[in-house]
Amino acid sequence: MSSKEIRAEGFFCDVVLPLPLPQLFTYKIPDQLVDTVSAGCRIIVPFGQRKFVTGVVRSIHQHAPASYQTKELIDVLDVTPTMNAYQFKFMDWMAEYYLCAPGEVLQAALPSGFKLSSESMIQLNPLFQEASVDLTEKERRIIQELRSNTLSYKDISKLIDQSSVQPIIKLLIQKQAILLFEEVKEKYSPKIISKIRLADQYTTPHALANLMQELDKKPRQQEVLMRYLQEVPVIQTPGANIPGIEKTFFTASGLSTSSLQTLIKNKVFEAFEEVISRLSYRADEKKSVVELSEQQEAAKESILLQLDTKDSVLLHGVTGSGKTEIYIDLIKRSIDNGSQALLLLPEIALTTQIVQRLEEYFGDRMGVYHSKFSDNERVEVWRGLQEGRYDFIVGVRSSVFLPFTHLGLIIIDEEHEASYKQQDPAPRYNGRDAALMLARIHNAKTVLGSATPSIESRDAALKNRWGYVPLLNRYGNVSLPEIRLADMRVERKNKTVQQGFSLTLLSAIRETIANKKQVIIFQNRRGYAPMLECEDCGNIPMCTSCSVSLTYHQFSHELRCHYCGFTRKVPQKCDSCSSHRLKTVGSGTERIEDELQILLPEARIRRMDLDTTRKKNSFAELITAFSQHEIDILIGTQMVTKGLDFANVELVGVYDADRMLYFPDFRAIERTYQMIVQVSGRAGRKSGEGKVIIQTAQPEHPVFAFIKNNDYDGFFTRELYEREMYHYPPFTRVTHISVLHLDKKEALKTAHGLTAKLKDAIGSKRILGPQVASIEKLRNYYHIELFIKLEKDIKGLQSIKNKIASIVQNEHTLHIGSKGRIIIDTDQN
Repeated sequence: MSSKEIRAEGFFCDVVLPLPLPQLFTYKIPDQLVDTVSAGCRIIVPFGQRKFVTGVVRSIHQHAPASYQTKELIDVLDVTPTMNAYQFKFMDWMAEYYLCAPGEVLQAALPSGFKLSSESMIQLNPLFQEASVDLTEKERRIIQELRSNTLSYKDISKLIDQSSVQPIIKLLIQKQAILLFEEVKEKYSPKIISKIRLADQYTTPHALANLMQELDKKPRQQEVLMRYLQEVPVIQTPGANIPGIEKTFFTASGLSTSSLQTLIKNKVFEAFEEVISRLSYRADEKKSVVELSEQQEAAKESILLQLDTKDSVLLHGVTGSGKTEIYIDLIKRSIDNGSQALLLLPEIALTTQIVQRLEEYFGDRMGVYHSKFSDNERVEVWRGLQEGRYDFIVGVRSSVFLPFTHLGLIIIDEEHEASYKQQDPAPRYNGRDAALMLARIHNAKTVLGSATPSIESRDAALKNRWGYVPLLNRYGNVSLPEIRLADMRVERKNKTVQQGFSLTLLSAIRETIANKKQVIIFQNRRGYAPMLECEDCGNIPMCTSCSVSLTYHQFSHELRCHYCGFTRKVPQKCDSCSSHRLKTVGSGTERIEDELQILLPEARIRRMDLDTTRKKNSFAELITAFSQHEIDILIGTQMVTKGLDFANVELVGVYDADRMLYFPDFRAIERTYQMIVQVSGRAGRKSGEGKVIIQTAQPEHPVFAFIKNNDYDGFFTRELYEREMYHYPPFTRVTHISVLHLDKKEALKTAHGLTAKLKDAIGSKRILGPQVASIEKLRNYYHIELFIKLEKDIKGLQSIKNKIASIVQNEHTLHIGSKGRIIIDTDQN
C-alpha cells in the first residue's frame, strides 16, 4: 500500500495476496458488503487483467491510496474470519525474519482448500448469427447445447466424444460464435452423505401398525421398512429416528432400491443430507491416566519445575526412554488447564504410529495435520480448531500456521531433524525455530525432545537459556543395543563381501531371522543404483537439466533425476561410444531389496522410501505390516530412522555409513551421528538384546567411537570446538544466497557484483564466496552461491538483514530479471 493516502468516501481494506509481492494491496469495499467484511476474512479480488485471487483482509479503513485507482473486491468468502490476530503477528515475524514477502507466507499458511479455483467456461455469443456462418456437425451440436447451458471444456469433450477440444473451441471463437469466461469457486467442499429416516407420522405404535398392514401386499417395501426398524428401534427409542441411517445401508443390504424410492415418494421415509467430517476417531477405548515409570515421573516433574522460570526446556532422552508418555502427560495437563497444545513431528512417517497411541488418550479432541491429508481434510482440521472441536493438534511443520487462540504448550519432537527446514519455495523457515517464536507470541511454553539434540539446542541449554532434563536410560532399564563395526576394507580383502553385504552383517541377518526376530537395513539412497556407466568409455547418462547423474530404477526400468523429475528409458547402448557393456554402479534401497531377496529367498522383504510411500495410506500399511511381523526385513531411507517403535526388531544394519560423512555441509558429521544413533535406537527396544552393525571402510573415524560408546557429550564437545574454530552455528548465523541464471557467465558476473556490494555494506570478513554450488546446474539454472556469517549476538541484526535483502533486490532488478532469481536462505540448515 502506498504511503500517500487520501481521505475518501466509503471503506477500503488492505489485503494480503498469496503472491511473491512485497506490499499489501488496497481494495474498495462495495457498500453492500461493508457489514460482512472484517479483518481475517477471505475475499475474492481482481488482480491483473482476467485473474481472480483469494486474499485475506488485514485491516479496514477510509483512506484511498493516491498512487493508483482502487478496484472493488468481488465477494466475501467467510462468515467468520479464517485468520486471527495471533496469526498475523506470526506472519509478520516470519516475513521479516526470513526475508520474504507476506504473500509468500500466506501461500504457505493457507491450505489449498481455502483458495479459489477457476474453470474456463464457454457461453454462446448473444450477437452470433448462425445462418451467416458455416458450421460442422460437431460445432452445431455445441451451439445447440449452448443455447440452454454454459459448458466447460470437459462438458464439450463428452458432448462431441473428442478428447482434445481446444482446436474446435478456437475455431468457434474465430467465427465469433462463443465467449469464454472464468467461473470462480471455492476449492473446499464439505463431505455430504444422503440419509433416510421414517416420517414423523409413523413413529407411534398405532401408526406403524397401520403402515405395516398397508404394506402387506407389497413385500419388498415391507422388507425395506422392517430392515430400517431392526436398525432403528423407533418405538423403544424415539430419538433414534432423528439422525436416521445412511442411504447406502439399504443398497449394501441387498434391498430393492426402487422400493426404497417408492417409500420416499409416498412420504413414508424422508430423504435428507448431512454434512459430516472426513476425519474419524479410531481408538476403541479411551485411556484417562498416563502410567509413568519412576524415571519418567522424575523427568516430567523436572520439566514442570524448570518451565516455571524458563520458556523452553530440552528433554534429552535416549531412544526408547519413553519420551512420548511424558509428552502425553504434559499435553493432558495443558488441556486440563484450558489451553491448546501442539505436538510437532518432523515427518509424516512418524505420525502413523504416534497418532494411534495419542488417540487412546485424546480421542476426537485431537486433530492431525499434514500434507498427505487432502485439501478438504486440512480445511476441516483448521475449522475444527477455530470452532473448538480440537484442543490438541499433532502435525508437521506447517501446523505452526494453524489458527490457535489460546496456545499453552508446544512440544517439538526430534527437534534436531533437518526435515523441519522448508527448502523451497519461500518462506524458507525452520519449523522448530518458528514454533519457538509462535510460543513466545502466545506466551506458551516449549518442550524440545531428542535422543541426539542439535548442537544449537544443546548449547542453548548449556548456556542456561533453556532448561535441560536428561533421560539417559531406556524405559524399564532395557539395555541400549550393542554396536559393532564391519570393516569393509578387511572384508573386501578377504573376499567375504556378497552383493555389498559384509559377512558380519549377512550372518547376523540370517541368525536374527532364524530366531523369528526382525531386521531394519538403513541406506539413505533410494532407487536401484545411483548411476549407469559404460564399461568401455566410462560415460555416465546425465540429466538434461541438472548436473547430476540419472538414478537407475529397475522396477520402472527407467533413469530418473531425483532433483527435477526428468526420466528416460534405460538405453540399450552407450550414448557416447555405442557399446552395449553398460553396468550399474552403487546401491540404492531398490537394489538392496532385490539382492537381499536373492541372498535370502525365504525372507519377507519390503522397503520404505519415497517411491513406495507416495500414496496417502502407504506409510500406515507398511508400518502395520511390519508391526504384525508380516515383514522380516525392512529396508529404508532416513524414514526408518525416526521414532518408529517395533517390539520385535533385534538387528539394525547400516549399509553404507561413509557416504554420509563427506557431504559438503558443515553439519555432515552431526547429521551422520544423529542418523546412525537414531536408526540404532530401533533395535532391542523391548528385549534389550538389540544389535547394530555399521558397514564402514573407515572404522577409525572419531564419530564411530562416539556412536559405539553412546557418548553424546564427547561428540558435542568435539563438534562445538570445531564450530567455534571455524565460526559456524551456534556461534554465528549463516545466511545462504544462491544466484540462479540460465547463463553461467551471467550468474557468475551477478554473484561477483553482489558479493562486492555486500562486502562494502557489512564487511568482507563476514562473507564466503562466491563459488559454484556443489550441484552446479538444477532445472537448467546454474547455481552460484555465497555465505554470510553474522555473529550470534550482533546488535541490529534485523537492520543488517534488511540491508542484505535490499542489496539482493536491487541486484535482481538490475541484472537478473526474468532469466533467473536470487534466493536468500536465512539460517541455512
